[in-house]
Amino acid sequence: MKIGEVAERTELSIRSLRHWDEVGLVSPSVYSPGGFRLYTEADVERILLIRRMKPLGFSLERMREFCRALDDADTDASAAVIAEVHAETTERLGRLRTHLAYAEEFMEIVGRLA
Repeated sequence: MKIGEVAERTELSIRSLRHWDEVGLVSPSVYSPGGFRLYTEADVERILLIRRMKPLGFSLERMREFCRALDDADTDASAAVIAEVHAETTERLGRLRTHLAYAEEFMEIVGRLA
Protein backbone atom coordinates (compact mmCIF):
# COMPACT_ATOMS: atom_id res chain seq x y z
CA MET A 1 0.00 0.00 0.00
CA LYS A 2 1.15 3.53 -0.70
CA ILE A 3 2.22 6.05 1.91
CA GLY A 4 -1.04 8.02 1.79
CA GLU A 5 -3.09 4.98 2.71
CA VAL A 6 -0.64 4.10 5.49
CA ALA A 7 -0.86 7.66 6.82
CA GLU A 8 -4.63 7.45 6.87
CA ARG A 9 -4.69 4.03 8.55
CA THR A 10 -2.14 4.97 11.20
CA GLU A 11 -3.35 8.54 11.76
CA LEU A 12 0.16 9.83 11.12
CA SER A 13 1.29 12.43 8.65
CA ILE A 14 3.05 11.51 5.44
CA ARG A 15 5.84 13.77 6.65
CA SER A 16 6.28 11.66 9.81
CA LEU A 17 6.36 8.44 7.82
CA ARG A 18 8.97 9.87 5.45
CA HIS A 19 11.03 11.12 8.38
CA TRP A 20 10.91 7.74 10.10
CA ASP A 21 12.10 6.14 6.87
CA GLU A 22 14.93 8.67 6.50
CA VAL A 23 16.20 8.11 10.06
CA GLY A 24 15.93 4.33 9.74
CA LEU A 25 13.19 3.87 12.30
CA VAL A 26 10.77 2.08 9.99
CA SER A 27 11.12 1.73 6.26
CA PRO A 28 8.73 0.35 3.68
CA SER A 29 9.45 -3.19 2.58
CA VAL A 30 9.52 -2.22 -1.09
CA TYR A 31 9.97 0.75 -3.34
CA SER A 32 8.16 0.78 -6.66
CA PRO A 33 10.16 1.20 -9.87
CA GLY A 34 9.01 4.83 -9.78
CA GLY A 35 10.41 5.31 -6.27
CA PHE A 36 7.12 5.19 -4.36
CA ARG A 37 7.21 3.73 -0.87
CA LEU A 38 5.12 0.55 -0.68
CA TYR A 39 4.21 -0.81 2.74
CA THR A 40 3.10 -4.27 3.82
CA GLU A 41 0.74 -5.13 6.69
CA ALA A 42 3.83 -6.00 8.76
CA ASP A 43 5.21 -2.51 8.07
CA VAL A 44 1.92 -0.97 9.21
CA GLU A 45 2.00 -3.03 12.41
CA ARG A 46 5.54 -1.78 13.12
CA ILE A 47 4.43 1.81 12.48
CA LEU A 48 1.51 1.36 14.89
CA LEU A 49 3.88 -0.04 17.52
CA ILE A 50 6.09 3.01 17.19
CA ARG A 51 3.08 5.33 17.26
CA ARG A 52 2.12 3.76 20.59
CA MET A 53 5.59 4.53 21.98
CA LYS A 54 5.47 8.21 21.00
CA PRO A 55 3.08 9.46 23.73
CA LEU A 56 5.32 7.81 26.30
CA GLY A 57 8.17 10.11 25.29
CA PHE A 58 10.61 7.55 23.91
CA SER A 59 13.34 9.03 21.73
CA LEU A 60 13.69 7.98 18.10
CA GLU A 61 16.93 6.23 19.03
CA ARG A 62 15.27 4.25 21.83
CA MET A 63 12.40 3.29 19.52
CA ARG A 64 14.93 2.18 16.88
CA GLU A 65 16.83 0.16 19.49
CA PHE A 66 13.60 -1.47 20.66
CA CYS A 67 12.59 -2.38 17.10
CA ARG A 68 16.03 -3.92 16.48
CA ALA A 69 15.61 -5.93 19.67
CA LEU A 70 12.23 -7.20 18.49
CA ASP A 71 13.78 -8.27 15.20
CA ASP A 72 16.52 -10.15 17.08
CA ALA A 73 14.49 -11.28 20.10
CA ASP A 74 16.42 -14.54 20.55
CA THR A 75 19.56 -12.88 21.91
CA ASP A 76 20.28 -12.02 25.53
CA ALA A 77 21.08 -8.43 24.58
CA SER A 78 17.72 -8.06 22.84
CA ALA A 79 15.88 -9.59 25.78
CA ALA A 80 17.62 -7.07 28.05
CA VAL A 81 16.54 -4.14 25.85
CA ILE A 82 12.96 -5.40 25.78
CA ALA A 83 12.97 -5.75 29.58
CA GLU A 84 14.40 -2.23 29.97
CA VAL A 85 11.75 -0.76 27.68
CA HIS A 86 9.08 -2.61 29.64
CA ALA A 87 10.34 -1.06 32.88
CA GLU A 88 10.60 2.39 31.29
CA THR A 89 7.07 2.04 29.91
CA THR A 90 5.72 1.17 33.35
CA GLU A 91 7.37 4.25 34.85
CA ARG A 92 6.30 6.59 32.03
CA LEU A 93 2.74 5.29 32.08
CA GLY A 94 2.55 5.98 35.81
CA ARG A 95 3.61 9.59 35.22
CA LEU A 96 1.03 9.97 32.44
CA ARG A 97 -1.70 8.61 34.70
CA THR A 98 -0.75 11.14 37.37
CA HIS A 99 -0.89 13.97 34.82
CA LEU A 100 -4.23 12.72 33.55
CA ALA A 101 -5.62 12.68 37.09
CA TYR A 102 -4.51 16.30 37.53
CA ALA A 103 -6.17 17.24 34.25
CA GLU A 104 -9.41 15.51 35.28
CA GLU A 105 -9.39 17.31 38.64
CA PHE A 106 -8.87 20.61 36.85
CA MET A 107 -11.72 19.83 34.47
CA GLU A 108 -14.03 19.23 37.41
CA ILE A 109 -13.02 22.57 38.96
CA VAL A 110 -13.60 24.42 35.70
CA GLY A 111 -16.90 22.60 35.23
CA ARG A 112 -18.13 23.79 38.62
CA LEU A 113 -17.17 27.36 37.73
CA ALA A 114 -18.90 27.34 34.34
